[in-house]
Amino acid sequence: MHLEGSCHCGAVRFSVEAHSPVPFMHCHCSICRKTAGSGGYAINLGAAAASLKVRGARHLGTYHALIREPGRRARRSPAERRFCKDCGSALWLWDPRWPELIHPHASAIDTPLPKPPEVVAAALEFAPAWVDVPRGKGHVHARRWPDESLEDWHRRHRLWSP
Repeated sequence: MHLEGSCHCGAVRFSVEAHSPVPFMHCHCSICRKTAGSGGYAINLGAAAASLKVRGARHLGTYHALIREPGRRARRSPAERRFCKDCGSALWLWDPRWPELIHPHASAIDTPLPKPPEVVAAALEFAPAWVDVPRGKGHVHARRWPDESLEDWHRRHRLWSP
């Protein structure tokens, strides 16, 4: 599925071809919450990195998060979180460990996206008390990360776009 996206001020516009275009996961880890807004929602779309086309690249910034885990030294994430330097909009994540993928933020996509049949709330052990996490039918909760990959989730729901 062809996706078009942009930042809030319009300085950066991009397009990608996505095999997994349904925003299925709400990540509550501190990195997603702090870089993409209250609920996170960063790593929930998957696209082909080679298909990324960007206009306004000079307005892009890159952030490598610090990963802090109890009992371990803080380390720099290899993942690149791209954002607009003008308005601060979170745009996509790219990780050299999976160079063929790019993960656009659903919030940056202008193309109408399908509503997911199920929402996975991930990293709930990091969710602040004020976050209202929906429960019931159509909601799956994961203390850390879901058992299924982004691709597996889309395939199980017959939402994988070839």
